[in-house]
Amino acid sequence: MDIRFVPAQKEEYAPLAQFIARQWHTAYDGLLGEAQVKYMTDTFQSAAAIERQVREEGYLYYYIEGEGRRIGYCALHPEKEKLFLSKLYLTEEERGRGIGQKALAAVAEIAAERGLKAVYLTVNTGNARAVRAYEKFGFTRTDHTVTDIGSGFVMDDYIYEYRI
Repeated sequence: MDIRFVPAQKEEYAPLAQFIARQWHTAYDGLLGEAQVKYMTDTFQSAAAIERQVREEGYLYYYIEGEGRRIGYCALHPEKEKLFLSKLYLTEEERGRGIGQKALAAVAEIAAERGLKAVYLTVNTGNARAVRAYEKFGFTRTDHTVTDIGSGFVMDDYIYEYRI
């Protein structure tokens, strides 16, 4: 399946936030628990949060489309020398079909087009499927971090980097 990244427009942030919540719950309820996933989507991936990230922090949000339908989304944050891959999620039915590898290639291409030297990301230490996918693409683990995200929740993440 060919995929393309389609920039999310401001008027799409509310439906995008609903789309995000569905993907996160299917990906993380079993790993983090429904309460933490709800807290995270309400706090960090609401329409207002997305709008603020785009307007104030320079984030780029994309729908991932394939075969004429939305099959995922991606959030990127260009920095001085690197591209932060903040989010990359596919719908449950599209996971495990090689589409993630195509999406990672598209992200690497965006970084290269911007003259950036690397793509980096954080991934939950318990998310073995995502870790395998990043390593398969060529990302290398560079660090580990535990971040307090509020309301008694923490994110226990590996940091991975892919050199361009």
